[in-house]
Parts: sequence; C-alpha cells; structure tokens
Amino acid sequence: MELSVSWLAVLVATAVGMAIAGVWYGKAFVGVWRGLTGVTVEDSRRVGKSPFVVLLASILVTALVLAGSISVATGFFASDSLWIDLAVGSVLWLGFSLTTLAQHNAFEQKPRQLTVINSAYQLVLVLGMALAVGLLQ
Repeated sequence: MELSVSWLAVLVATAVGMAIAGVWYGKAFVGVWRGLTGVTVEDSRRVGKSPFVVLLASILVTALVLAGSISVATGFFASDSLWIDLAVGSVLWLGFSLTTLAQHNAFEQKPRQLTVINSAYQLVLVLGMALAVGLLQ
C-alpha cells in the first residue's frame, strides 16, 4: 500500500475550505454567530487579518490530513470511490472535530446553538474538502 498525495488536490481542497468558511461565517451565519459569541464588527477590525492566517494554516493542515487519510483508505479498500472519501471525512469529523468542539463548548458553557453552527460548519468543511481531494487525487 503506497501513500500518494496530490498537491493539486491539497491546494484545491484548501481553496474549497476557505470558500466554505467565507460563506458560512461571512454570509450565512455571521449575524447569529456574532450574537452568540459577542464578537462585534469592531472587534474583528481590531484584530485585523491574523485570524485569517490561522484559518488558512488550519485548513491547509486539514487538507493534508484528509488527502493522506483518503490515500490510506483507498489503498486499504482498493477502491477510489467518492463514498470512501466522504466516509473518511465523516469519520475524521466525528472522531476529532465534533467530539473536541462538544467537550470544549460544554465546559466553557457556550450556547448549544453555537456548538451546532460550528459543528455543522466543520462537517460541511470536511465533506467539501474530502470531495475536492477525492475528485483530484
């Protein structure tokens, strides 16, 4: 079994991830998210672009992990089905993203609606990126 990662797939998945983040938090849920977090437009302006650097780096790492995990899974199952790519994304989301976010938000006593918005974002993010990787790898 050989690990093979397409750098084009990683770059496209990163772009897809950034687009999903922009739509999710910049358009679809920005008002609700701001209300639940208390982060104002002024707060966002004050911190500048540094959160976007963190976002880009995080999404790039996610793309790399997805590409590697998908490569291992497709080799193991001897199939390059998009269903495997989506299953890998779903398992990674469930095992790492949802569980970590749920723990932190529970102990930090964050509103459940915020946990749902952020968890759903993570699921859409990972599945969108898994599709990009699957189609290009």
